[in-house]
Amino acid sequence: MGSLSIGDKAPDFSLFNTEKQAVTLSELKGQNVVLLFFPLAFTSTCTAELCGVRDDIANYSKLDAKVYGISVDSLFSLGKFKEEQGLNFDLLSDFNKTASTDYGSLYDSFVLGMNGVSKRSAFVVDKEGIIRYVEVLESAGDIPNLDAVKQVLASL
Repeated sequence: MGSLSIGDKAPDFSLFNTEKQAVTLSELKGQNVVLLFFPLAFTSTCTAELCGVRDDIANYSKLDAKVYGISVDSLFSLGKFKEEQGLNFDLLSDFNKTASTDYGSLYDSFVLGMNGVSKRSAFVVDKEGIIRYVEVLESAGDIPNLDAVKQVLASL
C-alpha cells in the first residue's frame, strides 16, 4: 500500500499487546487513537520518544486519546521493554509487518543489514477511524512532532 494522507480511512489491523491480547483498530471506534510506529525496542531514540510519551500520558488522556506504540519486535521483547521503561500504554507487536506495511512505515533496509523494520512515524486516527495526522520519518534518529499530534487531538 502507498502512503496515507489526512482524510484517508485508517487501515484496520489486529495486533497483540504485551499481555497477549489482540488490539483491533476498528474496535476502538469512538476513541481518538495515536499510533506511534518505532524501529526497535531498547534503542536510544525509541526509548527517549516512548518515555517522553509515558511522562506526558496524562495530556493524551485529557485529549481523549489512547496511545499505542507499534514495532516489529516480538511481544516478548516489547513486554520486557515496557516493564523496564515503566511504559503506561500498550505496545503492539507487528512481527509480521502487516500494519507497518499498510501504513507506509517500513524500511526496506535498516542498519546492520536488518530489513523490514518499522519507520518512526505518528498517526492520529479520529473517533470515526479517519486519519487526521500523518508523519512518517525517513531518519530513525528523528522523533515525530508530538506537539503537533496533541494540537490535532485538541482540535477533534
